[in-house]
Amino acid sequence: MKKLVLAVVILTAVACNQDKIAFVDNIRLMDGYKEKIAVEAQFTAQKSAFNKKRDSISQVFQTEAQAIEAQLKGMSEQKAQETYAMLQQRGQRIGQQLQQEEQQMQLQGQTEMDSVIQKVKREIKAFGKANGYTYILGGGEGGSVLYGSEAKDVTDEILAALNKDPKAKE
Repeated sequence: MKKLVLAVVILTAVACNQDKIAFVDNIRLMDGYKEKIAVEAQFTAQKSAFNKKRDSISQVFQTEAQAIEAQLKGMSEQKAQETYAMLQQRGQRIGQQLQQEEQQMQLQGQTEMDSVIQKVKREIKAFGKANGYTYILGGGEGGSVLYGSEAKDVTDEILAALNKDPKAKE
């Protein structure tokens, strides 16, 4: 009888100490996160403005190059070669400058997106601690959850916490 009572007590203790597990659909979470959407929109706008600037500079350079090429016909061969070499160097400088600007813009965009991802991770961790979860797994494409009961999906709760107006917390 004592062994039976002890077994029931042990089983009850083990049952009470089960890990609380949930999962988050990473794709749905990031697609619904307002700050991530804003960062992407800002990057898209910057990229569009950069493309217009690049196209404008390229068009001006092509117009100048055509004018210089027309002048080359009336120059001596040596003078024409020097002028053409200067034109090529100028084109390379413009290309390098535009490439550097584009790389800097992409780096800034990646830095901002990394910041967003870190914020999401912090919020998931805080949510897990506040709600007594032992584990919150990542689902969606490339996630570690191949199947999860909808009852264990906490994506909407975390998304709501992320999208709260930060001014409301103050």
